[in-house]
Amino acid sequence: MQSSDTIVALSTPPGRSGIGVIRLSGDDSLDYVRSLLRDEQFAPDPHRVTLRTLRDTDRDETLDQALLTYFKAPHSFTGEDIVELSCHGSPVILLRVIDALLHLGARVANPGEFTLRALSNGRMNLTQAEAVRDLIDAQTHAAARQAARQLGGELSSRIQPVKDALIKIIVPLESAIEFVEDDLPDVAIAKIGLQLQGLTRNLEALANTFRAGRLLKEGLKVALIGRPNAGKSSLFNRLLSSERAIVTDIPGTTRDSLSEVLNIKGVPVLLTDTAGMRESEDPIEHLGIERTRRAVADADLIVVVVDGAQPLSADDEAILAEVFDAKHLIALNKSDLVNFGAARLNGASRHLDSLPVSAKTGAGLEELQHAILRPFDAGNEHDEDFLITSARHFDLLRRATGALHSSGGVLHHKASEDLILVGLYDALRFLDEITGETTPEDVLSEIFATFCIGK
Repeated sequence: MQSSDTIVALSTPPGRSGIGVIRLSGDDSLDYVRSLLRDEQFAPDPHRVTLRTLRDTDRDETLDQALLTYFKAPHSFTGEDIVELSCHGSPVILLRVIDALLHLGARVANPGEFTLRALSNGRMNLTQAEAVRDLIDAQTHAAARQAARQLGGELSSRIQPVKDALIKIIVPLESAIEFVEDDLPDVAIAKIGLQLQGLTRNLEALANTFRAGRLLKEGLKVALIGRPNAGKSSLFNRLLSSERAIVTDIPGTTRDSLSEVLNIKGVPVLLTDTAGMRESEDPIEHLGIERTRRAVADADLIVVVVDGAQPLSADDEAILAEVFDAKHLIALNKSDLVNFGAARLNGASRHLDSLPVSAKTGAGLEELQHAILRPFDAGNEHDEDFLITSARHFDLLRRATGALHSSGGVLHHKASEDLILVGLYDALRFLDEITGETTPEDVLSEIFATFCIGK
């Protein structure tokens, strides 16, 4: 994990901007910058910003005027010497500065390598490193808040007491193996059993937050489907508060799927407007309907939009039958019209969730948003709770609780101490993997491959 290379990367998004930040980390960071400044005596004060002129090392010409900030090891993000160059945000200028640093001997950073070095140098643990990525990727305030809490070490602080308690249980069991001929007394066994039950409940309660946590992080995929002119695109635009989709009175206007992210109570919802589903000989419309079916197959929830001002058609019935086994609800659109209510749900359709809405006036939209989230238990009750948002953390927590259950069962049958210890050590190892103490290197490589280059 240790590397003596000095790495460089653009830490701001690519493209034109007011400022672009180039970051270096490693022992030679300051030397490389001195070369660009043509000033071998340059000795900046740590954590102070200096305006300097960067010059091409091969040609006597100015590259840019930049703000330079020096972070001296070990008091930096990576624990190494870091220099950040805040240049003008022209892609041409930024590329020339990076090329000059590469020519001096720096290496382009791998994805997440700055954060990986912070982990290697003890500046943070693995859960905090993952939180850096999640904070950057957060799509809503709720997701950003959860990532910030994890970055602050909250997950680690919740796991550490469990690890400490496990060690306190392990020590007397190990001592019993080494120094005691007789089995543990019943009182000691009962006490350990109660302790294991308490630890198991704590870990299970934490793991059980994953459903809501995954929703905050990854969001929902929701597809709007229905026959042509049911009002899908109008409802799509109304939910987004934007004229994103083209709306006309001509059936079949929407020929392709259109997706946008919508924030509903802190949950990112990928909302997809689809082509109207009906029998058609038009090859272009037929292709759009096939894409609709793919969007339906990929959706977490399907919203069937029905024209509530007209009797159910054969196309409506066919669509309802097609999605009956999938998680869905029915939006009865056009509740603003005087003849609303003509669409009578019959048979199995009577028992499905249906809501009156008006894409024209916005009536019923708040109830529709509540209904979209309701099947996934994503209510406000989780706003103040710390949630598990990572599938990796959830898996390891479940493994740890399984190992504790196993030790508890062995203990209940008064098996030997070494058999009880197997599950306890497994649980401890799984918890250590969460925070990075025992995480295999291939797992670390997989995690950090998901980071952006400059972080």
